[in-house]
Amino acid sequence: MTKSEIVIASHAGFCFGVKRATGMLEERINSAARGERIFTLGNLIHNESYMERLDALGVRVIGESELSELCESARSESPVTVFVRAHGMTVETESLLSELHGKNPSFNFVDCTCPYVARIHGIAEKNSSPDNVFILVGRADHPECVGILSRFDGEKYTVADSRDFEKFLESGGLSKITKKRPIIAAQTTSNMGEYDETQKKIKNLCTNAIIFDTICKVTQERQTEAAELAKVCDGVVVIGGKNSSNTAKLFDICREFCGLTVIVGSVAELDVAAFAACRKIGIVAGASTPGYIIQEVFKTMSENMNKVENFEEMLESSLKTLNTGDTVTGYVTYVTDAELQLDVGAKVTGIIKAEQISDDPSFKLTENFKVGDEVEAFVIRVSDVEGICELSKKRVDSDRNSKKVEEAATTGEILEGLIVEVVKGGAVASVGGVRVFIPASQTGIPKDGDMTVLAKQNVKLRVIEVKASERGRGKKIIGSIKSVLNEERREREAAFWAALEEGQQYTGKVKSMTSYGAFVDLGAGVDGMVHSTELSWKHIKSPAEVVAIGDEITVYVKSFDAEKKRISLGYKTEEMNPWFIFTNKYAIGDVAPVKIVNMMPFGAFAEIVDGVDGLIHISQIAKTRIAQPADVLELGQVVDAKIIDIDNEKQKVSLSIRALLEETAEEVVEEAAEANEAPVEE
Repeated sequence: MTKSEIVIASHAGFCFGVKRATGMLEERINSAARGERIFTLGNLIHNESYMERLDALGVRVIGESELSELCESARSESPVTVFVRAHGMTVETESLLSELHGKNPSFNFVDCTCPYVARIHGIAEKNSSPDNVFILVGRADHPECVGILSRFDGEKYTVADSRDFEKFLESGGLSKITKKRPIIAAQTTSNMGEYDETQKKIKNLCTNAIIFDTICKVTQERQTEAAELAKVCDGVVVIGGKNSSNTAKLFDICREFCGLTVIVGSVAELDVAAFAACRKIGIVAGASTPGYIIQEVFKTMSENMNKVENFEEMLESSLKTLNTGDTVTGYVTYVTDAELQLDVGAKVTGIIKAEQISDDPSFKLTENFKVGDEVEAFVIRVSDVEGICELSKKRVDSDRNSKKVEEAATTGEILEGLIVEVVKGGAVASVGGVRVFIPASQTGIPKDGDMTVLAKQNVKLRVIEVKASERGRGKKIIGSIKSVLNEERREREAAFWAALEEGQQYTGKVKSMTSYGAFVDLGAGVDGMVHSTELSWKHIKSPAEVVAIGDEITVYVKSFDAEKKRISLGYKTEEMNPWFIFTNKYAIGDVAPVKIVNMMPFGAFAEIVDGVDGLIHISQIAKTRIAQPADVLELGQVVDAKIIDIDNEKQKVSLSIRALLEETAEEVVEEAAEANEAPVEE
């Protein structure tokens, strides 16, 4: 019988949005305050198995109708936290949650809406207008679509696919989209091919349509990969929730190219026998499928596909005696802190000494095992005379971890390990006791950087190669920290671009400068540029006149091109405008200390505030006629001047020294007159 090849799609399992939502919830579960009650508003993700696990951890699913009552029950000693699913919520639900939190601080909610979905929310809100008609390609009853449509205030419709769009046109939709400007978007998990067809039809009918690319990039890659895999496989297993939109689309795509395509929610629904004749089997999974379910399906397929279902062989196997090197499963019949005794289904009794279970001297067998527990162990020695077989659980655990680590090279699973040694050319991580070598180029440390910083650090890594040891014994496992760091960086960057909007403010550090502007690190590995003209209201020769490398500044997004990965930033604000500063500080009639900065035949220019000069006409410099301003004034001299006129349109200011001199003279005359009128005391 030819051995079957089983291939897992590289994009199988949790997408970024789902991983983000489940991560936020699981982190909260682990750090929950005493008495805190945690809920999800609807199923956090479309996966029954995962939701059952949450239920076992005490996380309950509620509907919107229960929110008000839940808010009333929240107390400081028993707070309530509601997690909003990755698919998002309606604008009405969001308002209700905010209102309830305002009423009761012990009632909180965490918005786990996927950034890609949140971006479509923004599109719907920004384009709300009676002049527009919103067409959303997706499933009308899907929570994501319901939430998106609630954000559009105007005429709106949903179509499932290009065929459904044709029906919409035939039933009167054509007049609707030609009378107004169509705004087109798609559910993040829509079929890319169907969306392309719908776009083509709209473009042929309307020249003013605005079409947004809203299908998640990971969804596109997942669908493309599923199609390519289905083309070369004899059978395909699609794993995902029955109510999952993206899983249903994967099933349809795979079935188009491979007749033997089945969909399962968990390993319990898998009929391995149906694939008995398959040489190559593909496994794909929806965005809401946890990794552990994918691994269970892979393991079950791997272990069962190549068994020879022959009664004689099965009978012979059941009658085999135990031999050194075998792996056996037994049930605990007796426990002490010195050893375990097991029924291993043979004529001998299995014995596992404490040192063959754990290296930890504080590990108590009586606290960790009980009669009836199932234990898998490696046979060290068999004695028919003594009626015992000595076993080792440590050996099985080590072998199992080795197998898991080696399988990770195929599945791409991310593993966690501890850096136990920094050696020449790289570092060594221990993953469940299995040594994984990480070359220097795969550590994520820059070339010639100090790799000792990795020592004793817990790291995430991928196995990229398993090869025979150079000494001919065992296997050498090669890992990469860098690939995990790069994936996390790409996910952060994707989330950043998905959430990016014009006008958003960021606080970042000046990373570098050129003659024409400064580059600012906005986080998530993304830089933006502030042009020199956006750094200051005054003309500057170099960005260094305003900022320095390492400065932390607040900027805002002026424009961006997600395709070219370019962001144009603004730094200067109206509050920084010299004219704004001047007009908020001074008015006509005010007296200001001014600095003489330039002199012309017709007068002198004086700086009032940094960036704003005023003109002191030659007739306003002195009480008497002067030939030139230099007869009275000097460059750099600071004098008091009265503001006699402000031209806001031309941003010009007229100043007068003479007005102050005349006012002073009048005051002297008035004081003298008052002195002359005063009675003389005898």
